[in-house]
Amino acid sequence: MALFVQQLTHIDVSLWCAKRGLVGCSWQVDAVLEGELGEDGMLFDFGEVKPWIKRTLDSGLDHTLLVPTEASGISVSECPEGLCVRTTTPYPMEVRGPEEAFTLLPWQAITLEMVAEHLSHQLTEQRPENVDRVSLTLSDEPNDGAAYGYSHGLKRHAGNCQRIAHGHRSRLYIWQQEARQTLLEQQWAAWLNNRYLLEEADIAARNSETLTCRYRAAQGDFSITLPQSLCTVLPGPTTVENIAAWLAREVATQSGQDTRIQAFEGINKGAIAMFSPSAAL
Repeated sequence: MALFVQQLTHIDVSLWCAKRGLVGCSWQVDAVLEGELGEDGMLFDFGEVKPWIKRTLDSGLDHTLLVPTEASGISVSECPEGLCVRTTTPYPMEVRGPEEAFTLLPWQAITLEMVAEHLSHQLTEQRPENVDRVSLTLSDEPNDGAAYGYSHGLKRHAGNCQRIAHGHRSRLYIWQQEARQTLLEQQWAAWLNNRYLLEEADIAARNSETLTCRYRAAQGDFSITLPQSLCTVLPGPTTVENIAAWLAREVATQSGQDTRIQAFEGINKGAIAMFSPSAAL
């Protein structure tokens, strides 16, 4: 007997890719539980499936930086903050933070299938009495429009969003003159894709080539150094509300048109902001 739950939850992470660098991802989670029926005629109470799996994911790799430790150009060492991850290809990066902000995986590359198998094994080891096996399937959100991945950290956040290198893959909608502007959506999504977003107040150092973001949060001290060309600096915290407002202002100013932005933070949630160029006069 098998029990399935589709779109049970989602995972937001950043991962390191030897070809693309720092990549923000949001994955939908589907689950299948296999086993024998209990005396109550159930394999596992539906009401308990979601909180159990979500609790396991939330306390594990969700909102962490996934590091393929066997990939070329990666080194991991201890540091005063906890762990230090350094890379050389496709570009140099250094991330420091508490150990729980990283998921170290002994692989040469991160793939959806390998992460799903890894999580399925974890959950199967913790399975309830009637359950023999748990299988997860991870997938990108279906989308035929513009989307981009980004990484960031929110130092004021009480939860795991404070981790300096976690990310999201997000849709982007732009309206002008009451109509969707799909070309603008594609252009801005392409520009934002695989960028690091940070708050101006968190810049600790910058030169012609690199930028360092550093802050102290409830979980500890964090820092990240990246090529400056891959960083986008916002005047305030990089919440989805501020991202939407910043994008509305940028798009409206560059196009000269009143603009409404619908920005997502991963899957199924986000913020809407509007800006008129005349407001800047």
